Amino acid sequence: MSQITLGKALNAGLHKAMKDDEKVVILGEDIGKLGGVFRITDGLLDEFGASRVIDTPLAESGIVGTAVGLAYRGYRPIVEIQFDGFVYPAFDQIVSQVAKLHYRTQGRVKMPITIRIPWAGGIGAAEHHSESPEAYFVHTAGLRVIAVSNPEDAYRCLQQAIASDDPVIFFEPKRLYHRKGEVDLDASLADAPPMGVARVVREGTDATVITYGAMLSTVLDAADAAEDDGISLEVIDLRSISPIDYDTVTASVRRTGRVVVAHEASREAGVAAEVIASITEQCFEYLEAPPLRVTGHDVPYPPAKLEKFHLPDLDRILDAIDRVLDRPNSLTGAES
Repeated sequence: MSQITLGKALNAGLHKAMKDDEKVVILGEDIGKLGGVFRITDGLLDEFGASRVIDTPLAESGIVGTAVGLAYRGYRPIVEIQFDGFVYPAFDQIVSQVAKLHYRTQGRVKMPITIRIPWAGGIGAAEHHSESPEAYFVHTAGLRVIAVSNPEDAYRCLQQAIASDDPVIFFEPKRLYHRKGEVDLDASLADAPPMGVARVVREGTDATVITYGAMLSTVLDAADAAEDDGISLEVIDLRSISPIDYDTVTASVRRTGRVVVAHEASREAGVAAEVIASITEQCFEYLEAPPLRVTGHDVPYPPAKLEKFHLPDLDRILDAIDRVLDRPNSLTGAES
């Protein structure tokens, strides 16, 4: 096992995938000589050459369009979108081509494209550099959507995404790029859990808290704080937000009877809404209280100095826990 950062784990995953399959190529802005804005592709140009690590013009639609052509010809392209807010110029290509070509050709054409997106807030970045656009892609049939939270999953799930014949939107929480964790760089990929399986990170009995990405660390902090008050929280990291592993989710909810779902993205029509709707359909008779959401606010992402008021924090999560447990010190009012 090695102690490495999430960013280094992604770099190692890319290196392993490219070494194992010469059809794997990477495209993106400044990913070659610079090694990417976050240095995730550092060193790959020197080892694999400019024909496989391709510095592109600043044109996201063109980058994804080129990846579509490469996939048609049997390659496994990886696209790096420099920042989450830059993905929108490529939205038409992703939704109209990447997500649909396999179905449009009755399965004759595969789109094994992995689109990596540094994602979400917490780094004090400028406008269009801290956004949470995952709901757009979750709503789009034909795409897998993965959101990792730790170095081990970053290393394994990225390789699984690249090996998949399905197109994958791969969200990387940029504020965790420097967070370290244990990664087994020598373990076989065949022994790793599939990227579509959720993970019970912490077992508990009083309520289930469901999240993904960088929010996991905040939720775990809330679980520690709640434990000091005698509350046992079960914490689930979804890992895949399309499709969602409802077997793991519903098994937990049937044990605890209470649910909170947390994410950074805006509340309206977000992933939490879908998760709660599905839980209500499948577990209604087990629920002891209405499920609650703790999310970002329904506003454009705020300036850097205000983002701490936008991101769900420890207090907002603990307040939702108090409310699903009907504790008297909880606040009243709408969902967090």
